[in-house]
Amino acid sequence: MTTSYLFIGGNVLDAEAGVLKSGLDVLVENQRITAIGAGLARPEGVEIIDVAGKTIMPGLIDCHVHVVAETLDLWANMVAPASLAALRAARVMDEALQRGFTTLRDLGGADYGLVRAVNEGVIAGPRLVICGKGLTTTGGHADLRNRTDDRPGIFSDRLGSMGLIVDGVDNVRAACRTMIKEGANFIKVMANGGVSSPNDPIHSIQYSRDEILAMVEEADNAGLYVAAHVYTDRSIARCVELGVHSLEHCNLIEPDTAKMAAEKGCIAVPTLVAYDALALEGEALGLGAAEFAKIDIVRKGGLRSLEIMRDAGLPMAFGSDLLGQLRKYHCMEFELLAKVLTPLEIIQSATVIGARLCRLEGQVGVIAEGAFADLLIVDGNPLSDISLLQDDGAHMPLIMANGRVIKNVLH
Repeated sequence: MTTSYLFIGGNVLDAEAGVLKSGLDVLVENQRITAIGAGLARPEGVEIIDVAGKTIMPGLIDCHVHVVAETLDLWANMVAPASLAALRAARVMDEALQRGFTTLRDLGGADYGLVRAVNEGVIAGPRLVICGKGLTTTGGHADLRNRTDDRPGIFSDRLGSMGLIVDGVDNVRAACRTMIKEGANFIKVMANGGVSSPNDPIHSIQYSRDEILAMVEEADNAGLYVAAHVYTDRSIARCVELGVHSLEHCNLIEPDTAKMAAEKGCIAVPTLVAYDALALEGEALGLGAAEFAKIDIVRKGGLRSLEIMRDAGLPMAFGSDLLGQLRKYHCMEFELLAKVLTPLEIIQSATVIGARLCRLEGQVGVIAEGAFADLLIVDGNPLSDISLLQDDGAHMPLIMANGRVIKNVLH
């Protein structure tokens, strides 16, 4: 089996600098990029891949996914046997990989077993960065029980469950410690109302200050951080003040809060396509009037939030947050972002900024010596045409993840 590849003749995309560099070869050995330069020596046994006229760029990073949400029927995900949920998640991950996403940051659901399955080569998926389960209050965003459903809990021990109901400072601390012990790279908190949950309007503030402070402290003690599901300006400001690092969605953010978040070193993860996809298909998939009203509120704020965060200097990482059957709209996020951001800003969100949020700087999101060999060969220059990253990988004749060729239709 070939483990060494030499890419010649292509233009290397430097996402940090925002330029294409010509005349450079890229040598991959095993899982890493080991050399970049002009006229590199050709080691014995290396496979030469001529990519003349094409762009060599880093694999994409999606910083907000739920790989266990194979269907929009979230209860069905939860009650599925763990073996079935894992196999379905592997299929979801493979779909993302075929679109050029070589790293996924999972915001609730995926466990350490899926991480190891990728790392050990059991499944050919994107590398996974996980939080375990998203923490929710009773009646909060990950509590899917209807008002009259008084059964305890939400099957949180199942792989297909995205959340864990936990109330009270001491219980929150124990939950955080459990997630960290079980392999979490960060802690996820539901700090605001949500679209897909039945009892919490968008404006509802969830968790007390003391509970969120406990999460931040437990994460910080372990060298990690807290990511918060937030929409409203009030909830975002509160989380920033309490030391939350990662701000998911942020559709209704205002300029002063965006500026404060930027000054505190936060990173935002807008997920515009989630709401456009729900608006397109939600009715057919069974969403009710209450959910549609909530979708409308956050969807209208989406593009404005991009302008506000960009102007405030708040870094944004690429996210999609598509569940179930809506995953087919994954690449539409590039199209929506392009209504406000430049191709370079979008590429940086899906590479270098995403790598920073995943705590994998220099390892992913870059074509650099020592980095993981996650790379894409693209037909053309995405710095001038961002649509080359759309269409489910159609403009990517070669996709490599962790040094393995996942797709090659160059010839």
